Amino acid sequence: MPVPTPGALSSRIELSAAAFRANVAAFRAVVGPTRQVGAVLKGNAYGHGFSEVLPLAHEVADVLYVVTPGEGLAVRAFEASAQAPRREVLVIGALSADEVVALARAQVDVVVADPSIEVAVPLLRAQGLRARVHVHLDTGLGREGFTPGQLAAGAADVLGRASDVLEVAGVLSHFANTEDVTEQSYAAQQLAAFERSVALLGARAPLPATVRRHFAASAAALVLPASRYDVVRAGIGLYGLWPSTETRLSARVVLGAVPALTPVLSWRCPSQVVKWLEAGSYVGYGCTFRCGADTRVAVLPVGYWDGYPRIASGKAYVLVGGRRCPVLGRVMMNHLIIDVTHAVTGEAPLIATLLGRDGDEVLSAETLAGWAQTIHYEVLTRLGEHVPRVVVEG
Repeated sequence: MPVPTPGALSSRIELSAAAFRANVAAFRAVVGPTRQVGAVLKGNAYGHGFSEVLPLAHEVADVLYVVTPGEGLAVRAFEASAQAPRREVLVIGALSADEVVALARAQVDVVVADPSIEVAVPLLRAQGLRARVHVHLDTGLGREGFTPGQLAAGAADVLGRASDVLEVAGVLSHFANTEDVTEQSYAAQQLAAFERSVALLGARAPLPATVRRHFAASAAALVLPASRYDVVRAGIGLYGLWPSTETRLSARVVLGAVPALTPVLSWRCPSQVVKWLEAGSYVGYGCTFRCGADTRVAVLPVGYWDGYPRIASGKAYVLVGGRRCPVLGRVMMNHLIIDVTHAVTGEAPLIATLLGRDGDEVLSAETLAGWAQTIHYEVLTRLGEHVPRVVVEG
């Protein structure tokens, strides 16, 4: 069945190519010329749109990090269709043995996080393939990766036994608590654990001199110089958002200045109708809002189906003509109703900005997340994949 096309009045997401390139450049300036900057495209490129962001990231990043095997293969398909040079691609999510084989055939790197990689070894040998692998070390997040105890017990020894089909290209870990704090004592413990685990791994399965270490995501890359190693895996920061307020504060102390990160995404929606409601009129389901005076409202054909958080009902604002306009009543599945009494003078169609800049006013993902009692990561990654996304240069 064909995918329905968006209507003429649907909301749309605009992605600034210039902002994305500038954010990559900002990370390069921070980490220095001897380290590579990788772009993380997980979560539909943090809600921005995988297929739309891929050409931008491929142009300016050194490494591409994805979660699913399909995304890894999609990078190779893009390169073939665009006649683009091959980038290093690493699938950081869980994989079956058959998927490891398919990715090896496409020369896409995979993560080894537990002994289950051994199931893929005979399949690789049977097909004459060699997989490039990055060994995930659990240094204190408690998620994927070999713990020191597992390494000491020989859980990763398959890497040595299967060196004919498993080429160790990298070692990695992931921080648990760099974003939520301004002091990094736990991160320092994880760095020390990483060094010990790499040494333990190397003693049981000798690592090639070319092996690369990568640990830092956006926050650590900005505020924890010791974590930068050979490559940084930048995610939210490349899309122009700070991982947290604490990270921004720490960056000023560590770097002496706050790097300029420019949000890539704007979300706009045309009005479905603009009209007057008399004083005393109710707005929306549940009659949760009642007009205290005659009110000019705009009905926007966008709602929680599209990713606008329902919990922001009665708290959120959108921008019209550079002015903040409150969202009235409940956020509905397909509609928002906003008060435009002081923003426009007639009933002509209008464009509302749900996220982004309009004139001198800005509504950030952090602001909307605050109204929705969540984090900006969630706000962005919940934007509906059906919402049209378009890359603009500005």
